[in-house]
Amino acid sequence: MIKKIREKIKDSYAFKNYKGIYPYVKPYWARALMAVFVTLPVGMMDTVIPWALKNYIDSITSGKSSTISTYMPLLIVVFTIIQSAFTYLATYLNAWVGAKISNGLKYDLFKKLMLCDAAFFDKNVSGTIQARFNNDVDSACSGLLNHLKMFSTRIFNSLSLITALFIISWRLAIVAIIVLVIAVYPLTTIRKRVGAIVNQTVFSGAAIATHYVEAFSGNRVVTSYNLYNSQLRKISNALDFAFKLSIKMVQRTGILSPIMHFVVGIGIAIIIWVGSYLISHDLLTAGGFVAFTTSVIMLYQPIKSIGNDFNSVHLSLMAMERVFSLLKSTPSVLNKPNAVQLTSINNKIEYKDVHFEYEKDRLVLKNITFTIEVGQTVALVGNSGGGKTTFVNLLPRFYDVTSGQILIDGVDIRDFDLDSLRDKIAVVFQDNFLFNGTILENILMGKSDASDEEIDRAVKSACMNEFIVKFSKGLNTEVGERGILLSGGQKQRVAIARAFIKNAPVVVLDEATSALDTRSEAIVQQAIDNLMKDRTVIVIAHRLSTVKNADKIVVINHGEIVEVGSHSELIKKDNGVYSLLYGVQ
Repeated sequence: MIKKIREKIKDSYAFKNYKGIYPYVKPYWARALMAVFVTLPVGMMDTVIPWALKNYIDSITSGKSSTISTYMPLLIVVFTIIQSAFTYLATYLNAWVGAKISNGLKYDLFKKLMLCDAAFFDKNVSGTIQARFNNDVDSACSGLLNHLKMFSTRIFNSLSLITALFIISWRLAIVAIIVLVIAVYPLTTIRKRVGAIVNQTVFSGAAIATHYVEAFSGNRVVTSYNLYNSQLRKISNALDFAFKLSIKMVQRTGILSPIMHFVVGIGIAIIIWVGSYLISHDLLTAGGFVAFTTSVIMLYQPIKSIGNDFNSVHLSLMAMERVFSLLKSTPSVLNKPNAVQLTSINNKIEYKDVHFEYEKDRLVLKNITFTIEVGQTVALVGNSGGGKTTFVNLLPRFYDVTSGQILIDGVDIRDFDLDSLRDKIAVVFQDNFLFNGTILENILMGKSDASDEEIDRAVKSACMNEFIVKFSKGLNTEVGERGILLSGGQKQRVAIARAFIKNAPVVVLDEATSALDTRSEAIVQQAIDNLMKDRTVIVIAHRLSTVKNADKIVVINHGEIVEVGSHSELIKKDNGVYSLLYGVQ
């Protein structure tokens, strides 16, 4: 029996997460412990009222007034003031400790989020990330600590009241305890009742959050395409789904409190009936009966609503379990235990029989074998969806190859320290992300300790002076969220300046000019030409006119290399893929 109980405790959410939460509680354990102990007088002082009533009524019914009974109302007021002060202190301490624990968890979860591989972000929408990395922490920490204060108060309250019940009348106390056990028993079924719904509820909330993010990020698309009604339908469907889940939750757990209320009502009726019998047989005084009844009502009153409270605690525990499942998760792209530092790239980058798939048995790259010599400019061209971006995403290990190897100077890139590998590669995307802040802050993300000379050189090389002089604050101009206050060409040049200041030996240009107008493209192309000097460059381009001067042009279609050569070599091939593409353009 003891073994089964022990196994059940070990299987509980609270026990599973104890070791996980302890490091976050440890720095504040003194305050956390104090917050629990403060609830001891809060709970125990409730017994003052029943004892006061017993003495007061007994003294009146016996006709013998005492000093205590005279000042009883004043004593109750004094005890209530003390109890209120302790209640405030418990609330403050719980809020303080809860906020500290929550911040610690959020920090570690954000750190975990930063280390997640690209595949994780491919599979999760923004609402899910918000729910799991932020909202779950709030639900777990604030919910658990608030209810911990409530439950510890009620435990001490119940123990003191139960003790008082047995002192007043052990016969009635046995009846009261039996009723209490019957009333609390339904709580043992709550895990089975809500387990299947909780995760669905979390993801439904995440879906709603995603709609809000999309409405914010895609507001121009919504406006220009008159998508109001379609977006409203989507949010309506998401809200309806969330509503159905919430109703299911109420259906499965809402019955608990009414059951307890009914059982408690029956229990009080039985106690009054038995108490009347005991009074009539001089086994209980009138004051004792009033004190006992008051104690029972004070003991039972929280039980009537404890079903909802326990439900909330259970949800908080499940949120905590989701939080620690994230903290324990391992990204698929990791450093090896004995990873070496990549200090320089001296000879070549080699793709050796590389295969890659995002989903099992659906190859995106097949049989990729190719060498890039240091100092070369290599252009990747081909139809959309052919695998060009995947080709370059494997080099900084946004993803790991499914099979084969990518080698730098003969060493598999999986043997290098990730940070040192990515330090040697600068990427300029088609739609570069700028962080909310100033232009200078975004440039310095390439190298936080860059000197004024390095910044000035990066700005000039990225051809930024042309628009910087128009801003009254210059480099200290705010770019807005995602760089919304800058034009596409300006954003690209900030991104190029960021790559310049990083000064990486390998540069990847992922269709960096394809979304620009002719004038912006010309300026950005000049900046790109500056960036490409004395570096190993991999260019992805749809506009073939921009890669005619590349040392090698690699044509990738349907995940395979179909042609390799210079522009002059490939253009001469009859019915060649490159010559056909070039002819069409």
